[in-house]
Amino acid sequence: EVQFVESGGGMVQPGGSLRLSCVASGFTFSTYSMMWVRQAPRKGPEWVSSINGGGSSTDYNNSVKGRFTISRDNAKNTPYLQMNMLKPEDTALYYCTRGPGLERNSQGTQVTVSS
Repeated sequence: EVQFVESGGGMVQPGGSLRLSCVASGFTFSTYSMMWVRQAPRKGPEWVSSINGGGSSTDYNNSVKGRFTISRDNAKNTPYLQMNMLKPEDTALYYCTRGPGLERNSQGTQVTVSS
């Protein structure tokens, strides 16, 4: 069974940082690209960032480019999302997935940016 367990969320002030983690299981992790997705209240899921299986290629939503960094540790079956210079509009439930769609199949981790 494919599973994802996210952690690292919390409440921070604008300008703060958080590092999200997502432990994956149930598939050969290193052979899959991974995505981080977020969903704000009363909005649909929004793709945030992707990384290929080897970690050599990354892509970002324009809204987070230059502030967020995606990475992965294939030995730990874990993708990460380092989030810096957080803004109130980054407030959302964040989750990881291997796709192909943006559906959430995990609990996610809540990120709240507020003063």
